Amino acid sequence: MKKILILGGTGDAVKLAANLAIIPEIEVISSLAGCTKKPAALVGQFRIGGFGGAEGLAQYLQLNSIDILIDATHPCAGQITLNGAIASQSVNIPHLMLVRPQWEKTTGDNWIEVESVEAAAREIPESVNRVFITSGRQQLEPFLQRSHISPHIWYLMRSIDPPDLELPNSKVLLDRGPFSLEQERQLLRDYQIQAIVSKNSGGDATYAKIIAARELGIPIVMVQRPAMPEGEKVTSIKEAIAWLNLL
Repeated sequence: MKKILILGGTGDAVKLAANLAIIPEIEVISSLAGCTKKPAALVGQFRIGGFGGAEGLAQYLQLNSIDILIDATHPCAGQITLNGAIASQSVNIPHLMLVRPQWEKTTGDNWIEVESVEAAAREIPESVNRVFITSGRQQLEPFLQRSHISPHIWYLMRSIDPPDLELPNSKVLLDRGPFSLEQERQLLRDYQIQAIVSKNSGGDATYAKIIAARELGIPIVMVQRPAMPEGEKVTSIKEAIAWLNLL
């Protein structure tokens, strides 16, 4: 029997746990940060909450006799990914990063590529009046600061749970993807969106907004992914299972 800890919170992590749970010789534990109050339904055991950095994660791995660590967190969750690499190395267990391919800029895309959400808030063109924020409910402080400088900007915010702070001159939509292209087109038109803020999360669940923005000529302030640590990486659940079969 092998015990696998999945650092999760993404749709990929949920699907991976479901696929591994049906394998008799594997025991799966999924770990959620607790950022989402209504997480997607999980198969198997799970825990909620942080570990206390790389050292705390390493202690958890040892105390719970974890044999394998799989990081299936959001591609932009740089700190937990780094902690996973450090912790697994310190306790000498196999470690895999499941990283969905990032979106690639294509003909017709108008991306303003930035390194952080803070930079994204600064780089919203001053000529823009209506902005769609899809970069997460926990990083709204930079937009609050921007609202003091540019009070004419109106924000539309979409997230699964209510945001941590309220932006003036804004509206919140509580919803969970995936979203269809027709839905995204209609949303951008209904709210007369002139710019989008997004993280380069990759995958299909929210890519429709990228296509809709391309069709409608709407610029996207695109937050790039943080650098990833060295280590074993795969891009799909199928590849993750194949990797496990080779151990």
